[in-house]
Amino acid sequence: MTGTQAGEDAEALLQIAVAAAGEAGRLLASWRGDERPEVVETKSSPTDVVTEMDRRSEALITSRIRAYRPGDAVLGEEGGQTAGGPAGGRDGGRPGRVRWVVDPLDGTVNYLYGLFDWAVSIAAEVDGTVVAGVVEVPRHGERFTAVAGQGAWLHRGEARVALHCTSGVPLGQALVGTGFGYDSGRRRVQGEVIAALLPYVRDIRRGGSASVDLCSVAAGRLDAFFERGLNYWDFAAGGLIAREAGTAVGGLAGQMESTSMAVAAGPGLYQQLDTFLTRLNPERDAQRSQERDG
Repeated sequence: MTGTQAGEDAEALLQIAVAAAGEAGRLLASWRGDERPEVVETKSSPTDVVTEMDRRSEALITSRIRAYRPGDAVLGEEGGQTAGGPAGGRDGGRPGRVRWVVDPLDGTVNYLYGLFDWAVSIAAEVDGTVVAGVVEVPRHGERFTAVAGQGAWLHRGEARVALHCTSGVPLGQALVGTGFGYDSGRRRVQGEVIAALLPYVRDIRRGGSASVDLCSVAAGRLDAFFERGLNYWDFAAGGLIAREAGTAVGGLAGQMESTSMAVAAGPGLYQQLDTFLTRLNPERDAQRSQERDG
């Protein structure tokens, strides 16, 4: 790292994130699926749910980060952004320089139904740039990590494997991951986009966790991924891991990845997918269905 980022040790930040994600993952995995966790509220729609375990996981992660770095800001999916307190934790946290971006349970619906593709995602920013990230996938016994400029890694038990995205895959042979929003009008457009794309790719997969999907692109398990409507905490850590594995990550038509659209693929395939999707105008939303409006 150079410039202002040099004042923070990204590897040390990663180790804090790894420890917090691992503990949160164990907490979440302690629910064995005998009965579904309690849904405590909905967010954007009745199908966009929050469970008590989402909240417990975020509280645990925030407390672990603050134990080491009380001066840092934390942006969490459930709690929003909270500022740090006075500096002086175990490593002398420095206010205003580091922000943690936390998705305490990415893939809540999968978790609610006892499916395995859910994750804990934590990224560390320095001066607005993500420099370290971890995606913990407890039910698969996997942890994905990256530090900016140092590659991306899959950890399974004691084994550590360097990640590399696929390369040289044309659109017609690509296995493409995607996801769907919770608003009915947006889903209608997303369905139209998938219907138009499906005849021109190998196949489509819908895993239900964007952070896991991005790591799957990094690991070569998917050739590409795109989704409209993701939040920053959905792709902050996974986006770094994908980039460090050689993946191109961004939006459409030269834009940065954002809530409007996030796309990840090997560089050549990225351009093909970008061109195809741009023609479909996927960043539009249809009107909501009558049952939602009524």
